[in-house]
Amino acid sequence: MTEKDPARALSERAITLKQAEQTLGSSDAASLELSSRRTGMSFQRTRMSADRTLMSIIRTALSLIGFGFTIYQFFGHMLEVPGTTLRPHAPRNFGVALVALGLVLLTLGIVYHIRYMQGLRAERQLMIGEGLIHGESHYPVSLTLITAGLLWLLGVLAIAGMTFNLAPFG
Repeated sequence: MTEKDPARALSERAITLKQAEQTLGSSDAASLELSSRRTGMSFQRTRMSADRTLMSIIRTALSLIGFGFTIYQFFGHMLEVPGTTLRPHAPRNFGVALVALGLVLLTLGIVYHIRYMQGLRAERQLMIGEGLIHGESHYPVSLTLITAGLLWLLGVLAIAGMTFNLAPFG
C-alpha cells in the first residue's frame, strides 16, 4: 500500500464550485453561499478544538513536571533530617523521571498538534483554491502552541537544574 500526499488525495476527491452549482442548480446560490460560510466556520471550530486538545496535554504535562519538581525539593530536604532512610539520589531520580515523562508527553502533543494543523491548513487552502469557501477569516498562529513550547523549555531547564544542581532549580 503506497501513501499518497493528503493534499493531492483531497484535490482528486474535491469538486469545483461549478460542479457544485450544476449539482444544486444555478438558482440555489443562497444555499451554496450559506454552505460555504458554514464550512469556513467549521474549520475555525476544528482549529479551536485542536487547541483545546493541546491545552489538556499541557495541563497533564504541567502536573507531571510540577509534581516531579516538588518531590525533588520536598524529599531532598527530608534527606537532611536525621534518621531518614532514603537513598541519597532517590528524590532526584524520581523527580527527574516525572519531569522527563511530562516532557515526553508534551513533545508528543506538540508534534501531533503541528502535524494536525498543517493538514488542516492544507485542506483549507485547497478548498479556498477551489472556491468552496471564502477564506476571509484569519487563521492565526496558536498561542497554545507557543505556551506549550515555553513550558517545554521550562521543563528542560528544570531537569538540567535537578541533575546538575544549577540555579534557580538546584
